[in-house]
Amino acid sequence: MDDVKAAADFYSALFGWDVQDAGPGAGGYHMAFLDGSVVAGIGPKPDNAGPMPSVWSTYISVDDADTTAAKITDAGGSLMMPPFDVMDQGRMTVAFDAAGAAFGLWQAKAHHGIARYGEPGSVSWNELHTRDYQRSRDFYAQVFGYTYTDLDGGDDFTYATIERSSDAQTVGGISHDTSLAEGMPNYWLTWFAVADPDATIDQATGLGARVLFPATDSPFGRMAVLQGAQGEVFGIIQPPATES
Repeated sequence: MDDVKAAADFYSALFGWDVQDAGPGAGGYHMAFLDGSVVAGIGPKPDNAGPMPSVWSTYISVDDADTTAAKITDAGGSLMMPPFDVMDQGRMTVAFDAAGAAFGLWQAKAHHGIARYGEPGSVSWNELHTRDYQRSRDFYAQVFGYTYTDLDGGDDFTYATIERSSDAQTVGGISHDTSLAEGMPNYWLTWFAVADPDATIDQATGLGARVLFPATDSPFGRMAVLQGAQGEVFGIIQPPATES
């Protein structure tokens, strides 16, 4: 983010987070807590990254960041920087896939990532939006061993869920996004669960956000896409109620 404090204030008001400075040596990085559990991180843009938009970054957990970084370049991707240690918390880098979408790698040490998900105020879903659908699928299959399950949504909907090879657990989605504007890079979109999307939209716009896609009902729940006060794009979704 350009202004970490402003982002902390925005998301604290929107999602009820308690955002705390990660301390000396963290480079201005802050951790977001919900009822005492880590749900996100907010940090400044890298000094050496050059001009870049504010974004929510998707991080993929790996056993060995250096080995995975080599697989990324072998598969036609690139690295923003070589893997590096984050104090005693973990080892990481930021990479671009073979079709240009940015994502992070995280090799956990003391910090194992978010502790709550799928409930209001926490991450619900991560999905890749790409105009290079097959190239993107091939890249993540080669680097991470992912498999895919295609969803049937009609002629104008090409989407697959992503399954982890170790246990077939669904870990995200990939969308063939033909609406991407010319010159706009492929990107990973982070979705946050909310109890009431319409009320969240009203609150977000009052805090300076914009509505990119209005609240819409879908088989996956009522959802919308917003642009935060610093330009970062994120989704909100109210998952459908499950029968008890």
